[in-house]
Amino acid sequence: MTQPVKTKGKTPSPFIFIVGTTSLAFVVSQLDVSIVNIALPQISRSFKADISELQWIVDAYTIAFAVLMLSAGGMSDLLGSKRLFKFGLLTFGIASVGCGLSWNPFSLIGFRVLQGIGAAAMIPSSLSILNQSFAHDPTRRSKAVAWWTAAGGVSIAAGPILGGLLLHISNWRMIFFVNIPICLAGILLSIKLKDSEKHVNKGFDIPGQFTWMLALTALIAAIIELHHLGFNNPVIYGSLIFSAIMFLLFLRIEQRAASPILPLDLFTSSTFNVLVLMGIVLNATYYGTVFVLSLYLQDVLHYSSLTAGMAFLPLTAGFIISNLISGRLMAKYGTRVPILTGLTIGSIGFAGLLIAGSGTPYWQLFIPFITIPMGMGLAVPAMTTGILSTVAKTRSGTASAVLNTSRQAAGAMGVAVFGAMANGGVTAIVHAITVSSVISAIGIFSLIFLIRKYLQTT
Repeated sequence: MTQPVKTKGKTPSPFIFIVGTTSLAFVVSQLDVSIVNIALPQISRSFKADISELQWIVDAYTIAFAVLMLSAGGMSDLLGSKRLFKFGLLTFGIASVGCGLSWNPFSLIGFRVLQGIGAAAMIPSSLSILNQSFAHDPTRRSKAVAWWTAAGGVSIAAGPILGGLLLHISNWRMIFFVNIPICLAGILLSIKLKDSEKHVNKGFDIPGQFTWMLALTALIAAIIELHHLGFNNPVIYGSLIFSAIMFLLFLRIEQRAASPILPLDLFTSSTFNVLVLMGIVLNATYYGTVFVLSLYLQDVLHYSSLTAGMAFLPLTAGFIISNLISGRLMAKYGTRVPILTGLTIGSIGFAGLLIAGSGTPYWQLFIPFITIPMGMGLAVPAMTTGILSTVAKTRSGTASAVLNTSRQAAGAMGVAVFGAMANGGVTAIVHAITVSSVISAIGIFSLIFLIRKYLQTT
C-alpha cells in the first residue's frame, strides 16, 4: 500500500491521501459533464449555435471519453496506473485551456474531444490505483470506492450550480478555466503515489480500438443529425448500418486478439454483466435528462443561468448524503441492499418529473430533484465495488474501463436521444421531459428484477 506522505507536523492518513488524490480526477471529469449543460444557452448565443451543435459540444467529450477508455484501461494495467493518471490530468488541463479560448463551435468541439482523451486516461487509472491500494482489505476498498464515487457524484450534481455562479460573475469560458487548478493539484499530489502492479500483456489492440471508435461515433452522429436530415437520408441509415457492421467486426476482432481492449471472458460472470447493464441504464437516463432539464429551466421556465444553477442544488445535496450512506450500507449488508434501495428511489424520482409542464412551480420539482440523486448515490458506489470484486486486482483497470466506457457511451446516447426529442422549441422540450421521465422510470425499475435474480450479497 502507498506509504504515508511525510510533511511538517502531522502525517496525513494514507487512506485520505490516496482517495483524495484519485478523486480529483473523477471530480474534474464529472464536473465537465454537467457544468457545460448550464452554459449551453449562453454558448448558443455567443456562437449562434443550433441545438445539434450544442449536442456535439456535450457529446464530443463523452464520445471521446467512451471510445478510448477501453484502451486506457488496458494501458493502465500494462504501463502502470500512476503514469497514465498523470498523463490524463495533464491532457485534460491543456484541453480545458483550449476550450476556454475557443473561437467558434467547431474549435470548442475539437478541444472537448481532447478533454475526453484526458478523462479516458484518468478514470480507469484512478480506480485501479484505489483497487490495488486496498485490495487486501475489502471493507476499506468499499469505503474508498464510496468516497471516490461520492466525489464524482457531487461534482456532476454541483456542475450546474458552479456553472450558474461562474456565468453570473463572468462568462461561459470560465467554466473551463476552473479545471486548471484542479488538474495541477492532482499532478503534484500524484507524484507521491506508489506505482501499481502491472498486468502481463502481449501487445496493444489497435484494430479493436479503431473499429470500436468507428462503431460508437457513427451511431451517436446518426442520432444527433436524425432531426435535421430525416431517417430516409442515406447519411443516417448508412451510418446506422455502418455502425452495426463495425460493432460486429469489433466483437470478432476481440475474440481473436491476443490482448483485446474488451476481454470477452469478463462477461462470463452474471454479476459483472448485470452491473454493467445497470451502469448503462443509469447514465443514459441521468445524462439525457439533465441535458433536457438545463434547457427546460432556462428556455421554458425562463430562469436566469444563476437561478437555473441553484435549482440543481438538491441534486448536489442528494448525492453527498446518499453516497456516504451507501458506504455504510455496503459495510454492513454488502452491495445488494444499497443497489436495490437506490434503484427503487431513483425510479420514483424520475417518475416524479411527469409533473413538469410549461408553468410548473419549482417546489413541485423539488421532490424528483432530490430523490433522483439519492437513488443514484446509493446504487452507484455499490455497483462499482461489485464490479471490482469480480476480477483480479491486476485487471481492475480493464474492468473499471469496461464499466465506465459503457456508462459514458450510454450517457452520450442519452444526450443524443433526449436532445433530439427536445429539438423544436418550448413544446418539444416539455414533451422530451415527459418521455424521458417515463423511459427512465421504466428502465430503472426493470433493473430491480435483474438485480434480485442475479446479484448476490458481495
